[in-house]
Amino acid sequence: MERMDNNVLSWHAMQIGVELSRSIENKRIFVIDSDEITRAALQFMLHDENETHELTSVADAVAKGAGRKVDLVLLGRDIVREQGSAALDEIARQLPGAKVLLVADSADDAKACAGFGAAGVLAKPLTVESVRLKVDTALGRGPSFNPFRVLS
Repeated sequence: MERMDNNVLSWHAMQIGVELSRSIENKRIFVIDSDEITRAALQFMLHDENETHELTSVADAVAKGAGRKVDLVLLGRDIVREQGSAALDEIARQLPGAKVLLVADSADDAKACAGFGAAGVLAKPLTVESVRLKVDTALGRGPSFNPFRVLS
């Protein structure tokens, strides 16, 4: 069993831009969005350093999160448009301690999302760097060091 664990750790360490300490920290993130492409993109951007799950509704998230600690919820703006602030209230009641980042369609939409009581907003277009930075900030992590980034 220990050999398999070492292989998994080695695999994580070889991935570009992934900090080994974060990949074994095991923060649980739920991505709730009705748009399959957005869900898949966010899950792909975050799965290397977090336990990330794609879900289509708040009810699905509540069911999956029962008895588990959920650290962060990325909530699609479409869900908030349909359910209003009740979606955030439900997350707060059913997934205690989980912070919420709203995923907005644009920078202008992000301004409109500011009043919903979320910890922050991710505005499209989504990039790996911007998503990871916003998620790390919401999770209370410092900025990650990328040895392959050119510093000027």
